[in-house]
Amino acid sequence: MGTQGTQKAGLSYGFAAYGMWGLLPLYWHLLQDTGASEVLANRMVWSLPTALLILALLRRWSWIRPLLREPKKLALILLAACVISANWGLYIWSVNSGRVIEASLGYFINPLVSIAFGVLLLRERLRVAQWVAVGVGVLAVVVMTFAYGKLPWVSLTLAFSFATYGLVKKKVKLDGVEGFSAETMMQFLPALGFLIYLGARGESTLTTDGAAHTLLLVLSGAATALPLIFFGAAAVRLPLSTIGLLQYMAPAFMFVLGITVFHEEMPPERWAGFALVWAALVLLTWDALRTARRGRAALRAAAAEAAAVQESSAPQAQAPGPDSGQPSAAPTR
Repeated sequence: MGTQGTQKAGLSYGFAAYGMWGLLPLYWHLLQDTGASEVLANRMVWSLPTALLILALLRRWSWIRPLLREPKKLALILLAACVISANWGLYIWSVNSGRVIEASLGYFINPLVSIAFGVLLLRERLRVAQWVAVGVGVLAVVVMTFAYGKLPWVSLTLAFSFATYGLVKKKVKLDGVEGFSAETMMQFLPALGFLIYLGARGESTLTTDGAAHTLLLVLSGAATALPLIFFGAAAVRLPLSTIGLLQYMAPAFMFVLGITVFHEEMPPERWAGFALVWAALVLLTWDALRTARRGRAALRAAAAEAAAVQESSAPQAQAPGPDSGQPSAAPTR
């Protein structure tokens, strides 16, 4: 378990990451006339210069050579790069296909999937309230499946892919900047090759739709880098279950944007599914807060007990007796 300072830093990074992710639909919506695959490829290509610039400013290059001598870690980074690429692509497609609310459901479900991964793969123990919350989340998926007549595949794919990404990041144990840089180095060449292919076919919009459009595509690297770096920094400082709790922020912002900005419909069956998911998340939050209070109380009690034991075991000053030839000292107050 990390120190209190490490925990606070992890929470700060987590809040920054999920707040930015929650507002990203506004950015991708500006690129809705560009295919999701081209936006994704630009996002990957322009992320690498962004990462290299950050590494240069921080002068953090020493991690690269040791990493190249660890093939297992490189394989995990490649897996993380593939999983997050799939997540990015589906997310961009969802926003520009009028499925922002469905995407937000995926990220609401994601904390429950992260908690389930923590139990099944990391052998973390759940409390009763957490088990109930996971069960309610499963019920929500069942309700939506019957209501729509089909599995909410967009939501589930986003939830499981991002939970998998978080799990792999936990195993890799690279800090935010290093992890993001390593992943973008693996994404760069395939993405660049795809953009060259589009350009050769005359289908690229990078330089044909005006300077503002070009700038949006170029800055997609920074829009990608900042929240991912913050997320990577949070993932190595916090338990996976805490990461799951922080993820409420992004889908909440997305849900509000879907209704107020993109004017997507919310039929009764969708409200029912969301209500179940929110009930599960409220239960998780209540349980986490209650457990945190109990933990702080236990720590205070343990500290007080340790102080009392230390005080009682301290050597007592020997008072001079009547045979010592010295007058006894009166006790001080």
